[in-house]
Amino acid sequence: MPYVIADDLPTEPAGVRFRKLLDRPEILRMPGAHLGIAALLARRAGFEALYMSGAAMSATMGLPDLGMITVDDVAWHIRQVVRASGLPVLVDGDTGYGEALNVMHMVRAFEEAGAAAVHLEDQLLPKKCGHLNDKKLASADDMAAKVAAARRARRHLYIIARTDAAASEGLDGAVARARRYLEAGADAIFPEALTSAEMFREFARRMPGVKLLANMTEFGRTPFFTAAEFQEMGYAMVIWPVSHLRVAAKAMEELYAAIRRDGGTHNMVGRMQTRAELYETIGYHAYEALDASLIRTVVPEGMPQR
Repeated sequence: MPYVIADDLPTEPAGVRFRKLLDRPEILRMPGAHLGIAALLARRAGFEALYMSGAAMSATMGLPDLGMITVDDVAWHIRQVVRASGLPVLVDGDTGYGEALNVMHMVRAFEEAGAAAVHLEDQLLPKKCGHLNDKKLASADDMAAKVAAARRARRHLYIIARTDAAASEGLDGAVARARRYLEAGADAIFPEALTSAEMFREFARRMPGVKLLANMTEFGRTPFFTAAEFQEMGYAMVIWPVSHLRVAAKAMEELYAAIRRDGGTHNMVGRMQTRAELYETIGYHAYEALDASLIRTVVPEGMPQR
């Protein structure tokens, strides 16, 4: 049954549920899912939490991942994902959309939209994908101020501080920044764009007792590792941020090429989700049944009967 019409809606805030997932010994696996349909499919596959990538949201809007989308753009995506799936969602907060006051606004807006967690990064605008070159970093103090602002504004939101310092300041610089962000109030650390198993292990060794997030993106600086391998390295969370978008975009590209080439979609039907499968995914018939039950509402007492 679709989450939005289920009888077991959660009563705990999303941030509290996210923390409980992290209290378990196994690594928390979060695939990217920035659209309602993606969230439903990920939930059906058995995932218990989701990730929303700024790059995926930007690309869906036809924009590059350069910090161009707004708090309201992201909140719109959060609402549909949370409403569709009911799962705790970790949201990419980029650089916080400004300075400390802007970060506080972002935290409140994301939490009101239903987010469970957010991560902030220590880049300057225009920010870049963590696996690209020529990233410009904010000072550790400025980033720490943003983390402190996020901590002050949040009710239950779980706050993860991302550092992109490994590429320019080395592992020592990334560790020093991470410790500074923890002192400012971060709940966990996200070391971005580490390039080897040795780097992942060494960063974790220097952060004893700290919850760490690993990013398993394709076509970047990080080699492929499985969730189990990241757990063995000392990481509590792993995301696959843009994988779903890449697969979907490639499929759309091939579909449009086929229509142009063949004059129709007849050679692509075997690769499509059927109408019945779509209706099952979105709970079409369950909504119909709910609508029918509401139509048969009991007439209020005292109304004349005819």
